[in-house]
Amino acid sequence: MRTAEIKRKTNETDIKLSLNLDGSGKSEIECGCGFLEHMLTLFAKHAHFDLTLTCTGDTYVDDHHTVEDIGIALGEAFYNALGDKKGIVRYADTILPMDESLILTAVDLSGRAHLSYSLDIPTEKVGTFDTELCEEFFTAFVRTAQCTLHIRKISGTNSHHIIEGAFKSFARTMSGAVRIDSAFKDEIPSTKGVL
Repeated sequence: MRTAEIKRKTNETDIKLSLNLDGSGKSEIECGCGFLEHMLTLFAKHAHFDLTLTCTGDTYVDDHHTVEDIGIALGEAFYNALGDKKGIVRYADTILPMDESLILTAVDLSGRAHLSYSLDIPTEKVGTFDTELCEEFFTAFVRTAQCTLHIRKISGTNSHHIIEGAFKSFARTMSGAVRIDSAFKDEIPSTKGVL
């Protein structure tokens, strides 16, 4: 099974995370940031990953450290769970509608960290969540997952819908990229022979 467990403790956050790439979409998320809990729950569901996460963070300051450090831990979990990446599809993309919003995501599990982010979220907050933290989450994720990720808003006016569409599109894209291609299950999908 392609699984990983991450424990990450700093002066700002204390995180315990477990990930199963071959799961069924079950999740238990508790991080003190309700909007992010909602996003990670639907991420696990729409990708069919099993995800368990607890985070105690300095949310009395704001949600920044919690969101960023969860992105770091989740990226590290993907990197560890994928191992040598033998047999994975590697590339995937999704265009996903969420009511009036339309979001494109594309990923390459290349071993090279790069984020191209263009969501243009119209409000500064969704509830108490600072919408600029969406980019912080994805930046932190790609650094430790060591992948290339593109996220684009094609259309959308509702900030909640735009971010939710992004997480759902990200889920479907990651699910497709980590899938094992049975025709090439013993091959690493790179001419270099390593990812």
